[in-house]
Amino acid sequence: MPSADRIAISVRELGDGHVAEATVRDRTTTTHRVRVSRAERERYGGGDVADLVKRSFEFLLAREANTSILREFDLSTIERYFPEYAREFGRS
Repeated sequence: MPSADRIAISVRELGDGHVAEATVRDRTTTTHRVRVSRAERERYGGGDVADLVKRSFEFLLAREANTSILREFDLSTIERYFPEYAREFGRS
């Protein structure tokens, strides 16, 4: 299945940040809630939050099954598990 069809993202504003709902269709469909603060958005590339979250899920899916991804987390949590995330997504 092409990754464009595999990951669906919807975003809404919450406080000074955003909450993204991600649906990942693989062997099992999973849903995830990702909180993205303004600081995280700037740190990991700014721009469109939906695109940032989608690229983040592509990063995660290259490393683990969708069933292993936390169901709810802050975007910066990815860096705790995968330090290379900051190098790939962070702004120097």
